[in-house]
Amino acid sequence: MKPKIIVLSGYGLNCEEETKYAFELAGGKGDIVHVNDLIDGRYNLDNYQILAVPGGFSYGDDTGSGNAYANKLKNHLWKKLTAFIRKDKLAIGICNGFQILVNLGLLPALNGNYGKREVALVQNNNKRYTVRWVDLKIENGTPWFAGIKTISLPIAHGEGEFFAAEKILAQLKNKNLIAARYIKGEIDNYQSLPVNPNGSLFNIAAVTDESRRILGMMPHPERAIFFTQLPHWPYLKEKYLRENKPLPVDGPGLQIFKNAIIYFS
Repeated sequence: MKPKIIVLSGYGLNCEEETKYAFELAGGKGDIVHVNDLIDGRYNLDNYQILAVPGGFSYGDDTGSGNAYANKLKNHLWKKLTAFIRKDKLAIGICNGFQILVNLGLLPALNGNYGKREVALVQNNNKRYTVRWVDLKIENGTPWFAGIKTISLPIAHGEGEFFAAEKILAQLKNKNLIAARYIKGEIDNYQSLPVNPNGSLFNIAAVTDESRRILGMMPHPERAIFFTQLPHWPYLKEKYLRENKPLPVDGPGLQIFKNAIIYFS
């Protein structure tokens, strides 16, 4: 059977359709579930192998990005969420979803201390909502990034600067919980922009908990699942044609979703 994915929605999350589509293109079976339907028991987390909290602007970011939605989950679903993540299952938070998982204390959850907020994603240091592509270097062994060394993905956020106290940062490094960092890579050959798009400490773009099964990332892999979504695909198309190479179909982000499906197969 195909692994089942629950993709949360409601209150301003707005990337659920793309996220579900990416998982299903990768070989899974997804359900988009409004958080209230999960609270009311119309859906059961136990029936799913993967939990995805997609990007968007939950509650309009009025009380800080991801904060109100995190409180909703903590007040009504905390026992079910912690039971889910302690099993051999996967969870991902993308952009606003990353902010939600951080505010919930599901990331980085040092020493398995789920529920304690230890890091933050604060306003970009350029004080702007930033939409562009970035290059990432994969840093730890999360199954989400299996077989990936570097990757190019788009970002779209106003509060993506990763911040933590020095002692927390030291533990993140010592425990190898930094999953990806912003680097100078392929995309930089086509744009003159800072490598770090938001001022994140140590160029942190993604982190995991200590199980490596929970991933939070600011870039949007669901917006890079096709070759033609790459910002320089027309150039690459001509390059492939002149070298008599077949044109790719998949974009770089699809592998992340495939890895999640492979984990359960």
